[in-house]
Amino acid sequence: MLLEDAKVLQQREIQGGYRLLVLAAPLMAPKVQPGQFVHLRVPHLDSAVLRRPFSVYKADGGTLSILYKDVGRGTSAMKALRDGETVSLLGPLGHGFPAPAKDKVPVLVAGGYGMAALYLVAKTSAVKGVVFVGGRSAQDVLCVPEFTALGWTVHVSTDDGSLGVKGLVTDALEPWLHKELKGRTPEFFACGPNGMLKAVGERAIRGNWTAWLSVDRKMGCGVGACLTCVQKIATPDGGWTWERVCKEGPVFESRQIVWKDET
Repeated sequence: MLLEDAKVLQQREIQGGYRLLVLAAPLMAPKVQPGQFVHLRVPHLDSAVLRRPFSVYKADGGTLSILYKDVGRGTSAMKALRDGETVSLLGPLGHGFPAPAKDKVPVLVAGGYGMAALYLVAKTSAVKGVVFVGGRSAQDVLCVPEFTALGWTVHVSTDDGSLGVKGLVTDALEPWLHKELKGRTPEFFACGPNGMLKAVGERAIRGNWTAWLSVDRKMGCGVGACLTCVQKIATPDGGWTWERVCKEGPVFESRQIVWKDET
């Protein structure tokens, strides 16, 4: 874990309120593993005490990229960042995704900007696979050209039918599992809303497959001290314990996660 003042190299809107922030972080970027995140202190927001967590989208050499959406005071303040300014980063943090197994078909499943957390999985994978991405509308579907450029097949679904299959991302995933696997074994990597993660995990458990799920919980410190982001995790004796999403997670295997009593 490092603390680094990263210089803003680029900031621009992608689409529908989603923005790309590219930072020069020569110490931190080379250490980032797929699925890890950084904790960013938001500038121009004096009232903010806590940092904000962001999945690392890309880490190329000494640069680090974040995808975010303008949804609140913190992200709205981030829009004011200009080239040459510096932001304080803490990271890379968390337990990320393992490398996809070479004898399985990697299947990435994302909701909205969950795609950002999965890009490095695809880029570093020794085998090409399939991506399923869902969003409320076409404006919420991100990074498709980037995944296609890596040689991955992308399937899109939207709630309103404005792009791809109309429905949830699992509405596109389910028929693919029945028709396209053809005896092969999938390995799932998912990031998005918890309802989607639960659905993907349940499918994996039914098929006796592996699913790595990046769980989203509100974080305070980001380093495991405040216990704000705890998640119920199954124990070998049939019970459960609390584990920290920022430290032991955010990535857990589907059989570890206890979804009972969650909304």
